[in-house]
Amino acid sequence: MLKQPEKITIAGPVGALETIVVPPQSDMVGIAVICHPNPTQGGTNTNKVVQTTAKALSQLGYHCYCPNLRGVGESEGTHDYGNGEVDDVIAVVEHARREHGAEAPLVLAGFSFGGFVAARTRARIEADKLLLMGVAVGKYVIPTPHVPADTLVIHGEEDEVIPLSAVLDWARPQGLPVVVFPGTSHFFHGKLVPLAQMIQRCL
Repeated sequence: MLKQPEKITIAGPVGALETIVVPPQSDMVGIAVICHPNPTQGGTNTNKVVQTTAKALSQLGYHCYCPNLRGVGESEGTHDYGNGEVDDVIAVVEHARREHGAEAPLVLAGFSFGGFVAARTRARIEADKLLLMGVAVGKYVIPTPHVPADTLVIHGEEDEVIPLSAVLDWARPQGLPVVVFPGTSHFFHGKLVPLAQMIQRCL
């Protein structure tokens, strides 16, 4: 029987974090925290790419947490352009580890602005896998950090928000492969099923 998502509140560094939890659809293999796109442009934890990622990972056995980061939805605090949001993600990771075990494998994931936040979070804490979709490279004063060699980077060829060329310029010095979806825009319109399949295949 399909296990349904639930909404919970997690204590964050500047107040409550409204969070959607998507439980594993099989025996739990780990935890995942998935970060939403830019809230100044309407990004929240209900974004289709975020929810597609959570469902794909839950089918693999991950207990998925999709927080609204500070200042978004019913989460307290003020949007901090990817700075304080890293502390929010770490708070969600710590909550998940208290719930499911400190040794549970961790996936950090994010879409667009959320990819920028996930990459910055990975620079501060250990994770078993980093998953970045449409990652917001070159959009903020603080540069997107280098990431582990096994990071899964997925980008649309025709991304109108974050040009593919910017991502390739960021990835090239790292020798980092990028999975390109031909003819695909920033929001992976019409490509959510193949996106989920790619995530599952690579994890």
